[in-house]
Amino acid sequence: MNSTLPILALENVSKRFGGSRVVDDLSFALPHGTCSALIGPNGAGKTTGFNLVTGVYSIDTGRVLLDGNDISSMPSRRRIYHGIARNFQNIRLMAHLSALENVLVGQHCRNSGLRGVLQPVNLVPRNRWREEARTALADAGLAQYERAAVGGLPYGLQKRIELVRALMAKPRLLLLDEPAAGLNPRETEELRERLAVVGRERGISMLVVEHDMNFVGALCAHVIVLNFGRRIAEGTPDRIRDDPLVREAYLGVQAEPGPLQRHAS
Repeated sequence: MNSTLPILALENVSKRFGGSRVVDDLSFALPHGTCSALIGPNGAGKTTGFNLVTGVYSIDTGRVLLDGNDISSMPSRRRIYHGIARNFQNIRLMAHLSALENVLVGQHCRNSGLRGVLQPVNLVPRNRWREEARTALADAGLAQYERAAVGGLPYGLQKRIELVRALMAKPRLLLLDEPAAGLNPRETEELRERLAVVGRERGISMLVVEHDMNFVGALCAHVIVLNFGRRIAEGTPDRIRDDPLVREAYLGVQAEPGPLQRHAS
């Protein structure tokens, strides 16, 4: 790992679905140990961008680099192994499994073989992987739910469990797709505090897609704005709020040339 290189860089990445170009010549870079946000109106290409980074979709043109290494053709599972983890906009926990069993699933990229397959179904009842998962739940304030089937838990708790599961892969880069969606103000603030601690104590770089700009402004030092699959602005949250291209994208207000316009070319 070379910390002088960006942990993640997209170079002229494009993706079409049929006749629609959903991501269009997109380039940006994330420094190590930072939290950045990817924002934009609905349909701007944010989640598609995540899917290109994590290998859910293949790119049409361009490159995706992790620590300077081209991972554009690498399968999703290998990207997890190399340090990329994510959540999803819609929760993808296994509803019939307990919180502990769901968290164990997040360890599979680090624990291959037959024992790794058997652990979530309780055929190997006591081992260091299970104890690590229990500790992770406890550290997140979720110890009391470890035996509960997640399908019966409140939405906010499910979101917290999904974050713990993603962290069990020991990522260096964590992608979060609308992590605060559906949370009440107290849950949103608790999540922000948890992510700040995770980033600070573990040195995890984060890229967050989120519509809650108060959440973004409190957590992220750097913001990239997309519209129609293209980057239209980039900078600090305060500068982004005042950028005329961003106001036009969100509000339909005619933009005058702004200080960040030259960065969007």
